[in-house]
Amino acid sequence: MDMRGRVALVTGGSRGIGQAIAVKLAEVGINVAIGYEKDQAKAEEVVQHITALGRRAIAIRTDLRDPQQIATLVQSAEDVLGRIDVLVNNAAIGPQRSLEAITVEEWDQVMEINLRSSFLLSQRVIPGMREQGWGRIILISSVAGFIGGVVGAHYAASKAGQMGLMHALAGSLAPYGVTVNALAPALIEGGGTLPGDEEAHRQLATRIPVGRLGRPEEVADAVLLLIGNAFITSQTIVIDGGLYPR
Repeated sequence: MDMRGRVALVTGGSRGIGQAIAVKLAEVGINVAIGYEKDQAKAEEVVQHITALGRRAIAIRTDLRDPQQIATLVQSAEDVLGRIDVLVNNAAIGPQRSLEAITVEEWDQVMEINLRSSFLLSQRVIPGMREQGWGRIILISSVAGFIGGVVGAHYAASKAGQMGLMHALAGSLAPYGVTVNALAPALIEGGGTLPGDEEAHRQLATRIPVGRLGRPEEVADAVLLLIGNAFITSQTIVIDGGLYPR
């Protein structure tokens, strides 16, 4: 897969799954813009790693709850790197909360970051992809979008919404050479929604048929599959070690 010169925008690219995706894309020749919210030092480390691989990179601090900052993120990436060929909607929050404890404010925040930002970012990059006749939009969803789970109902609803958005976009963009797909990981190390306790991780791993948690790099490998294949669109690939057979 020769992707030299292509440009990707990865949200939540300073850590965990997003970091693994950003680095994996750079390894196959893609220049990368990463959106991050808080940890500037970590974001700059990822940029340095990518530039050491011979690719161009930029980190842009963005609050995905703010539509204007989303517009600035896309514009800044295009100004520095030229265009956006690949969009990976990865950034998300997943408060572990009982249904009764979820406030309206927290529900809205989860929806804004996990779902609305995916819509707004996609809306911003689609014209360029459509014009050039090539593009890839990938939403990092979750198996919680199918079955709920230990994370809050707002997280599960937002991830189900991402898959619905994916189907809607894919149908309209397929004639223009733009594919839209989703990945649905479960129980990934450093994924952001797992308990931080090692013993808790060991207990979770016993539920998975392959006997361990997933690795961020395994999600990144699936991103490469979707980028390299022009005949896969409107699909959700589950990455869960056999935990939830479908």
